[in-house]
Amino acid sequence: MSGKKAKRIGVLTGGGDCPGLNAVIRGVSKACIGTDGMEMVGIEDGYQGLIEKRAFPLDWERVSGILTLGGTILGTSNTANPFKWAVKKTGDSVEFADVSDEVVRYIDELGLECIVAIGGDGSMAIAKGLAQKGVHLVGVPKTIDNDIWGTDTTFGFDTAAAIATEAIDRIHTTAMSHHRVMVIEVMGRYAGWLTLSAGIGGGGDVILIPEIPYDIEKVCAAVLDRSRRGRRFSIVVVSEGARPKGGEMVVKQTVKTSTDPIRLGGIGQVLARAIEEGTGLESRVTVLGHLQRGGTPTPFDRVLSTRFGVKAAELVQNGASGVMVALRGDDIIAVPLSDVGGRMRLVSPDHPLVDVARRLGTCMGD
Repeated sequence: MSGKKAKRIGVLTGGGDCPGLNAVIRGVSKACIGTDGMEMVGIEDGYQGLIEKRAFPLDWERVSGILTLGGTILGTSNTANPFKWAVKKTGDSVEFADVSDEVVRYIDELGLECIVAIGGDGSMAIAKGLAQKGVHLVGVPKTIDNDIWGTDTTFGFDTAAAIATEAIDRIHTTAMSHHRVMVIEVMGRYAGWLTLSAGIGGGGDVILIPEIPYDIEKVCAAVLDRSRRGRRFSIVVVSEGARPKGGEMVVKQTVKTSTDPIRLGGIGQVLARAIEEGTGLESRVTVLGHLQRGGTPTPFDRVLSTRFGVKAAELVQNGASGVMVALRGDDIIAVPLSDVGGRMRLVSPDHPLVDVARRLGTCMGD
């Protein structure tokens, strides 16, 4: 959808933090300010800033020097949803309200002619809903999980994969020294991209992802086979969303006020116990957790984030709305938010990376 060129632009970062957020803020802001003299407004803490009416001016100086910084200078929230906002909590019960009309009014009060929403699948679904209410929006796909529909890669993924791979490299030496089975639990929610990439890059002997339910007997057999062949250690890389055949994912906690209340975690401990019981081999667990989200983005993510930001600015300048920037091959394109919101990009069991792992002799649990 297109219309008149916007002159006052809002930008927000929603969902979990990840490396490259500041690079996008910098890219879109400098391109908008420098190319067409637009005025930029930073919205605090994602959609929560729109709900609670918190915003501030962004100028050239404020977005300078932030390219390499992790996190986001705007702040973020992974519980704020204008269509399902927690307004009251009594004991274990939570009452939600649709405050999206109030958000639309606040956007009008700020004089924003377009909003650049940087976020993951949940943020894009919210953006889709606001676009249907007439808000001009351009989305930018962010997540270390790499699970957003419509783009080959999200920014933040490359950095998280590099961090996880380095962690596996370091754990390798401990595993070899102590002759242990080392289980490394990796983020990624319901998608296995991060675990698969880090597992291959770090030389994992067993890689378990949500899309391929595992058989614990086959996992134990693979570990024992290595032991019999004189390989006195094994590296098991498991996604937080992995589950056994016929079983469920391990849920760490439920956050009732969140739009995505399920918090996964704990599969590493469950798996290590099962392996130790099934093989008699000492097993230990490392949960990488939020370590994967922080720090300086890789050069790839800095460049991709900047390209996404500049493309978003171009779309805004051309009056586009209801679209998300995306990487397709080497090109940055625009895809309709209506095609993106509410969908997830998962690993196909016959994906080439899965085939690569299998050809290397990696156990995928099935």
